[in-house]
Amino acid sequence: MVIHVECPTRIQAAGNKPKLIDEFIGRVNSGTASVSIARMQSPSGWEEPGQTPEFDEYTVVLRGMLRVETRQGVLDVQAGQAVVTPRGEWVRYSTPGPDGAEYLAVCIPAFSPATVHRDGGNA
Repeated sequence: MVIHVECPTRIQAAGNKPKLIDEFIGRVNSGTASVSIARMQSPSGWEEPGQTPEFDEYTVVLRGMLRVETRQGVLDVQAGQAVVTPRGEWVRYSTPGPDGAEYLAVCIPAFSPATVHRDGGNA
């Protein structure tokens, strides 16, 4: 059956500053456990705790720059670029640039507080 998603659901974000997460597809908005698709809008200076998720994350930066820290190093992903973060790999996201960032995040399977495994045990 086709599902028409008329609008996203605003999800509370982790991090040191307010970040907007609008879930279009996922466990909350469409009841979809196999994938989640959300638009993120992060202000300048936002950062979240590190995490070791049980899902693959595919991120496309639409505006600004998203910093992606892993055990192997740091990537600054610019507008028009993307990054793939495999499940089981420690990662920390932040937006240190002056304009923050807007990006799309696709998680397979869908994002869940129970499977993100943030540092310090925070969901």
